[in-house]
Amino acid sequence: MAVNTTAIAILLVSFIVMIFLRFHIAYAVALSSIFCLLYQGLPLTTVCQQMVKGISSFSLMAVPFFITMGCLMGSGGISEKLIALADACVGWMTGGMAMVNIVASYFFGGISGSAAADTASLGSILIPMMVEQGYDDDFSTAVTITSSCEGLLVPPSHNMVIYAMSAGGVSVGSLFLAGYIPGALLAASLMIGSYIISKRRHYPKGEAFSIKKFLKQLGISFWALAAIIIVVVGVVGGVFTATESAAIAVIYSLIVSVFIYKGLDWKGVWKTLEQCIDTLSIVMILISTSSIFGYCLTTLHVPDIAAKAIIGLTRNPVLIALLLNLILLVLGCIMDMAPIILIATPILLPIATSIGINPIQFGIMIVLNCGIGLLTPPVGAVLFIGSAVGKVKMERVVKATLPFYLCMIIVLMLLTFVPEISMFLPNLLMK
Repeated sequence: MAVNTTAIAILLVSFIVMIFLRFHIAYAVALSSIFCLLYQGLPLTTVCQQMVKGISSFSLMAVPFFITMGCLMGSGGISEKLIALADACVGWMTGGMAMVNIVASYFFGGISGSAAADTASLGSILIPMMVEQGYDDDFSTAVTITSSCEGLLVPPSHNMVIYAMSAGGVSVGSLFLAGYIPGALLAASLMIGSYIISKRRHYPKGEAFSIKKFLKQLGISFWALAAIIIVVVGVVGGVFTATESAAIAVIYSLIVSVFIYKGLDWKGVWKTLEQCIDTLSIVMILISTSSIFGYCLTTLHVPDIAAKAIIGLTRNPVLIALLLNLILLVLGCIMDMAPIILIATPILLPIATSIGINPIQFGIMIVLNCGIGLLTPPVGAVLFIGSAVGKVKMERVVKATLPFYLCMIIVLMLLTFVPEISMFLPNLLMK
């Protein structure tokens, strides 16, 4: 295997330099790939070919549909109903509003699939409510941003679709099923952390639990939660593909938001679709430019080189698994989620499978790692959004988030070394 060391150096060094110069990630990915291709004397028509190839995928069509579904549901008055349902479930506990925040994120994550949307939508409602009830503003913001990562694990998550495409041949239905228990485990760990802090700071309890109130709120929220059932049951049951289920979910979300909950009129629908286009354009540009980068990595045999380098350091599966997580966490500090999945998956997945990690399990690991990265400076998008929504300095938010980082790392370690957590439902239902 011939290794073009100079071309690899041009590709990776130029990319890293542009990242630290704060180039937009899409420009950094595209330009570093172009420099690499020019050095190798390859025609620049390769750029266009790979960009088109990167987004010419039937399964990838699910991504814009899921994002559109999340935008419609998020703008259609769903947030308040899910908060009320969460309050009926766990508001009676010590630190009740923190628990409501975490459980509401689990519900809302199944609709939006986006940590940023979760933080912006639920945070704008819950952070002021928590502060008004006596919670510290930095704690309220920290709970909001960390619990928003549940939405990355709970299906339908468009990031899982991107991973499935990058991994090649991984079942989207299995990934969806694999996310439920890890998402619940993350919620439970954050609730334990919140409970301990709430006890020490004497945060208030909510009203006593009422089965009548719970059933009432469940009935009101049913139409929102049914969207998740349509998608997951449809995909897992083989009724339709992920793309078809996403398209049906968009139509369903439109009907629920406009005619049932009446949170949107037709003017609001058009405005929401405009916001969707902004988000979709960013995602699709990232996917297309990352396709060029992935082509360069593959033709230069970078995945094989990386695998040999890591295995050369140690053959201990535990240390290799820890090293994979460390690499992803470091990448999360300097890059956004989608490009990490697109770029790192072809490199790291072969290493993970070589030590016995199932591709589906690794998908859950990479999503949670990237979720933690969204909360870490200097490029943590959700950290910045939470700081802006809560009107709290970023330094204070980071300090308040430290105990929750620990909770998330513990969950990450459990997902890494106890594969049954991720694989139980796929093994049970996808045979």
